[in-house]
Amino acid sequence: MASLLHAVRSLVAPVTRTQAFRAVGPVVLPPAERALAWASGGRLQISALLVPSLVLHSTGARSGRRRDTYLMYTPDGRGRGIVAGSSFAQGRHPAWTYNLLAHPDASISVHGRRIPVRATLIDDGERDAVWAQIERQWPGYRQYERTSGRVVRLFRLERPEQA
Repeated sequence: MASLLHAVRSLVAPVTRTQAFRAVGPVVLPPAERALAWASGGRLQISALLVPSLVLHSTGARSGRRRDTYLMYTPDGRGRGIVAGSSFAQGRHPAWTYNLLAHPDASISVHGRRIPVRATLIDDGERDAVWAQIERQWPGYRQYERTSGRVVRLFRLERPEQA
């Protein structure tokens, strides 16, 4: 099953790096994710069909309001995960990254189960190793960073008692 999933990811990944996908994805996927989450009681995500996915529950950097964001993540062992602020290769950082910088204590939902986490920005010394780990899961994902013209923020999410 793992080799089949890897083969499917290898076929789908290049499509996600196209200009057409980068234009349509940010418009279509978030509302579709919210609709599926509503219909499934938060247990299902579209992105989870191909990659581990979560819902990040953060606090707005300026508003202080609760914000929910559907994200792909890469397991990092011992219950930790990594998220990348790729934002479909857009030229600016996604809002949720500002939220985590301002309020690193957040929570995530995975398969409908809510877990408190603390977000830590991954430092420059770890970036290449972390990108390699992410790309083992989703081939070519770092191309979003190259296309965006910015340094994509990478965060490690872990339970507060582990941080």
